[in-house]
Amino acid sequence: MKKVYIVHTSLVSHAELNALFAELIPEAKVFNIVDDSLLADAMANGGITEKIVGRMCKYYEGAAANGADLIFNQCSSVGEAADIAAKLVAIPVVKVDEAMAEKAVALGKRIAVVATVKSTMKPSCNLVRAKAALAGKSVEVVEYLVDGALDVLMKENNRAKHNALVLAAVKKAEAECDVIVLAQGSMTVLLPELTDIQKPVLTSPRIGVEKARAVLMQGALR
Repeated sequence: MKKVYIVHTSLVSHAELNALFAELIPEAKVFNIVDDSLLADAMANGGITEKIVGRMCKYYEGAAANGADLIFNQCSSVGEAADIAAKLVAIPVVKVDEAMAEKAVALGKRIAVVATVKSTMKPSCNLVRAKAALAGKSVEVVEYLVDGALDVLMKENNRAKHNALVLAAVKKAEAECDVIVLAQGSMTVLLPELTDIQKPVLTSPRIGVEKARAVLMQGALR
């Protein structure tokens, strides 16, 4: 049985991701490393720090030492720290938003990135640009920051208020862009309210886990 370690920076996507792994990769045993200080520190500092990178590296090395076949990075805010930590292990690392960025580049040239926390915006936009460069495609990335909405969801536990704030940004992006990227997995709570949006709206959890399955299966065939 394959062993997958998910590294979380909060519990907001814990249940959803574990359910997706159970659905899409039932043959894998999933373990969870949760350190919610990572996201708190990234938010406080506006991005990753040496201390964040150091903790991430230790988690990745620990997972690899314990026989992980794949590490799944749950949080876009620490995606660039995941890139650094990935260099220390000899197993695949899949970031939750990787496949989403690839799909966005395939679907349009003017790409909206909607985020609810400032620390997520830069790494998410950089990831889209990096995937575009790999595809040999020129894109324009447009930022839509709904600052504070994540706190509304996580601290106030007010889903309706969170969704209203984010939906306003999505509607603005719909008028201005070809495709809309919801930068954080937590934003899947908005999906039932997006039925009238005419432009493609991408979220990361499901297609991220689908990518993890493809990577695991590729490894199994070697």
